[in-house]
Amino acid sequence: MIQVKICGLCRPEDAAVAGEAGADWIGVILSPGYARSQTLSEAAAIFAAAGGVRRVGVLVDAEPDLIARAIDTLRLDAVQLHGAESPELVATQGAAGTVWKALRVSGGEVLPDLIRRYHAAHGLLLEPLVAGAAGGTGARLDWTELAPMRPLLRAQTFVLAGGLSPDNVAGAIAALDPDIVDVSSGVEAEVGRKSWRRVQEFVQAARSAVLNRENRT
Repeated sequence: MIQVKICGLCRPEDAAVAGEAGADWIGVILSPGYARSQTLSEAAAIFAAAGGVRRVGVLVDAEPDLIARAIDTLRLDAVQLHGAESPELVATQGAAGTVWKALRVSGGEVLPDLIRRYHAAHGLLLEPLVAGAAGGTGARLDWTELAPMRPLLRAQTFVLAGGLSPDNVAGAIAALDPDIVDVSSGVEAEVGRKSWRRVQEFVQAARSAVLNRENRT
């Protein structure tokens, strides 16, 4: 069953809508300096509003003490390391809890090496490489180019991000069969504020794509 993650949440009311719509995961940016960054206290309120939806803390090149504090304070179900973290750091964090490593790729040719380097991560999140940006740009991967690489990701949770929206998530699922589809800017009314209608449409589109695929088999 493909799961849905709504990321880049900045308001408790948006988190509540994500939970009501049926999202499996919600994500909050915990590193400072980004358009959707939240403090730990702000993140706590956002996570609480979503009820029992699983919690992901997104951190970019964070110090280990901040990662540990975020896990303990927010009772995170997963930590998403979204910077240039080393394979050694990922392995260390992975020994203490669930870690997803974001890989920003420009094409499929570099993916096998990255997968080998970050084999200790419980999950790998793929999104496009955009110079000067750590995510949330709305740029989309070339799904056709990456499709032959899908078997390499079977040993880890495969999270697909980057440019997903209610309009194209079904195509992404058909092309790459990810374990989790992850959306942020694709369901925003503006930066930091989700469109409740688009959140609901995204979850529905992902669920419908799975049902349609199962009906064809």
